[in-house]
Amino acid sequence: MVRPDTGMNDRHSPNVLTGTRIRERRMAMSRRQADIARAVGISPAYLNLIEHNRRPVSPELIARLASELEVPADELAEGREEVRIAALREAAAHPVAATLSPELEQVAEFLARFPGWGQLLIAHARRAGGLEKQLVDLSDRMTQDPYLLTTLHEVLSAVTAVRSTAAILVEEGEISDEWRRRFHTNLHEDSQRLSLTAQALVAYLDSFEAEGSAATPQEEVEAWLAAGAPAAVDTPQLASDAARSMATQLEVGLHQDQIALPDQTLIDALVHNDAKTDPLRLAARLGAPLDLVMRRLADLRPAGYEGAGLLVCDGSGALTLRRAAPGFPLPRPGDSCALLPLYQSLATPQVATSQVVATPDGRGFRTFSYATRSQPLGLSGPLLTTAQMLFMPLEGPAPDDALPIGPACRICPRGACPARREPSILVPQTGPSGATDRSL
Repeated sequence: MVRPDTGMNDRHSPNVLTGTRIRERRMAMSRRQADIARAVGISPAYLNLIEHNRRPVSPELIARLASELEVPADELAEGREEVRIAALREAAAHPVAATLSPELEQVAEFLARFPGWGQLLIAHARRAGGLEKQLVDLSDRMTQDPYLLTTLHEVLSAVTAVRSTAAILVEEGEISDEWRRRFHTNLHEDSQRLSLTAQALVAYLDSFEAEGSAATPQEEVEAWLAAGAPAAVDTPQLASDAARSMATQLEVGLHQDQIALPDQTLIDALVHNDAKTDPLRLAARLGAPLDLVMRRLADLRPAGYEGAGLLVCDGSGALTLRRAAPGFPLPRPGDSCALLPLYQSLATPQVATSQVVATPDGRGFRTFSYATRSQPLGLSGPLLTTAQMLFMPLEGPAPDDALPIGPACRICPRGACPARREPSILVPQTGPSGATDRSL
């Protein structure tokens, strides 16, 4: 029998509600269909069909969607009661809720007796999670966005110049025609500068209201890169002139890397077992620099490196590029985890290291880190250091001996981390008297 509402046979009935769960989770996170579709590598039209239960979903696609929607894959694939139980357990796992010691063993009974209250609690927990994410994003924007700070300074500078020139023209006595022309020219140029800067600032501030939009020019470029780096750099995805300039430079670098190590050459070299999972052996087989091989693996993501991500930093530790991998907590620019193997490689340049790391939610990633040094201006120029970290998700949970890492300290739930620099805004702090301080 064919279901009239879905057009699918009964043998596909386990998938009928999967699309509904995907849609509910996406809407609870206030995410757009186009953003989710782009992130998992499908078209918005196909995701729309999935959400209306008109297309079956493969286990691989469910895994990608679950990672992007920040839920376990089972929550999208299992039955309704299992979904609600998983959602309540997720809410109870929050650091704030954990301090209240909720009775997890009675979750199923609670849902059975009070389904309405259970659904209300789930809805509030998910909305709180979305607001929490917005709080973190806005906090980072207002305190660490160099583009915003520089643009505001430029606006104030232009306003001051216009006001000073206007005051001279109004308040001063007799002014010669030559000086009056000069002042008028300055007034015109400063007002033009103010107009252009103000327009750029308004366009940038407008992006604050768009859910999932980039907070800085660097993040604009990274979002553009994740979308497939369209051929035209001057796209609506790049709202700021700084982002367009950075994207142009990055595009040139990616093209040069592809010329130096073509796609097919890299794929052919990966057929050898001794090089397939070891970038160092792969680089030796290719006779290519290891940093080039790592960048190409993150860009091409061939078999064995599906879902690979890449972090790049300079000698100061500032991140210059972030390419995401599903489930990996990308560090914020200027505020990342000090325990990342990326930073350890800065102390041992030209030495490749491998390390398994564990995220706060227990996911494991295999990392390869490598730092290089160069003197582009010769002996009289500065010594520059660049470090790269390639990382791939592991199957199953992280091993016990994995290195625990996290996002920035301000939003990391690991309370006992020896590298912590500041308290987390997501975890209540305990004062000297033992009372919980929720002022953070």
